[in-house]
Amino acid sequence: MDRTAIWDAVHRERSALADLLETLSPEEWDHPTLCPGWAVRDVAAHVISSPQFGVADLAVALWRGRGNYDRAVFLDARRRGRRPVEEIVADYRRLDGSRRHPPGTGVRDPLLDVLVHTQDIALPLGRHHAMPPEAARTAADRVWSISFPFRARRRLRGVTLTATDVDWRAGSGPMVRGTMEALLLLLTGRTAALDRLEGPGLDLVDPGAGAVRRS
Repeated sequence: MDRTAIWDAVHRERSALADLLETLSPEEWDHPTLCPGWAVRDVAAHVISSPQFGVADLAVALWRGRGNYDRAVFLDARRRGRRPVEEIVADYRRLDGSRRHPPGTGVRDPLLDVLVHTQDIALPLGRHHAMPPEAARTAADRVWSISFPFRARRRLRGVTLTATDVDWRAGSGPMVRGTMEALLLLLTGRTAALDRLEGPGLDLVDPGAGAVRRS
């Protein structure tokens, strides 16, 4: 996907997520997600923080997180998630079409963010939103090419990941096959879609850690 196609996918997926959020009850906004310790409101606010997050925001977040990136992101999401849910959804509509993204990130990062976090919200709520396979492949390439924060190459060393709906393969070893959506969730440390994967390599994957077991 080129830059234009990537941004088009980002905008479509953010709009679809906003549509989903508008259907949620107050209880569902506070429901746990696939991100441990994150409620739906936190994840929703985090996703749309991408076009609002500047250098100053990053500095403040890291200060609050005492230099720990994961803690900084979590605390920022919690802060943004405390706002009224109507304001969070309004941000999605107001920022529709924006191509801004946080400093230090690339064009594929907002795509990865919205694809995976939509599933973080939808799956625990029993909602369904299909992840576009081509967009998921682009996001998977991004995850596989970087070490932080997912460490996918290290976690999944020893198996071959193969998509069944698009042309994508990574790694070496016994095969783990499935849709690009299910593979992207595994690549990012989620185990909620393991039942949608198959192959001899799946026996090597720890269902609790989303990583290949080491002897």
